[in-house]
Amino acid sequence: MAIIEGRNPVIEAIKNDREIDKIMVSNSAKEGSIKKIIGMAKEKNLIIQYVDKNKLDEISTSHSHQGVIAQVSEHKYWELEDLIESVKEKGEDPFFIILDEITDPHNLGTIIRTADAVGAHGVIIPKRRSVHITPVVVKASAGAIEYVPVCKVTNIVNTIKKLKEEGLWIAAADMDGQVFYEQNLTGALGLVIGSEGFGISRLVKENCDFTVKMPMIGNVTSLNASVAGGILLYEIFKQRSGVK
Repeated sequence: MAIIEGRNPVIEAIKNDREIDKIMVSNSAKEGSIKKIIGMAKEKNLIIQYVDKNKLDEISTSHSHQGVIAQVSEHKYWELEDLIESVKEKGEDPFFIILDEITDPHNLGTIIRTADAVGAHGVIIPKRRSVHITPVVVKASAGAIEYVPVCKVTNIVNTIKKLKEEGLWIAAADMDGQVFYEQNLTGALGLVIGSEGFGISRLVKENCDFTVKMPMIGNVTSLNASVAGGILLYEIFKQRSGVK
């Protein structure tokens, strides 16, 4: 059993018919969106348990439960083959985000939230040396985790090779590359974003087709992974949608 914390994540879990064991609501929080959550839960005959705020504080791992925590089934990860097939069924050019050893749950959650906003078809993470889906990730995604497929793979390099066989071009976000808005980012594409401290590993980078960078003129020479990801993902969205 897992937990979902926060008002927006719980609302999205209810809307998406996530398997929910019960929803715990603070006795001191029954207005605004909490009232909406209670109404939605009652409509779907979900169990609502009113508890003291201290109880929620004890259970919370994000330390930002906003007066509500839902006990839910464990998140189900997608298989890579199923993820690829789901895009083929839609008849769209695949657009995947590949994360190379992202360890900060807030970064993963934020990237998932942005992935939903730009219409990415899925986020791919490694099984080892990476944060997985935790209550903090769910909270940071603001509920987007209910809509963005997350695939957990054994080996990122082999995954990249598989995606290339499927016709995807793989771009690496790295400082040794072409300025991102001067590169063609349309068509079937996978974007690799590296870890917060070390960037993209050598083997992963060597297996990418090309590299894109963000020009910087300030004193700090790098950006937070989720900030860099957000900038690049919106450029891809812009090019794919033809927005000027």
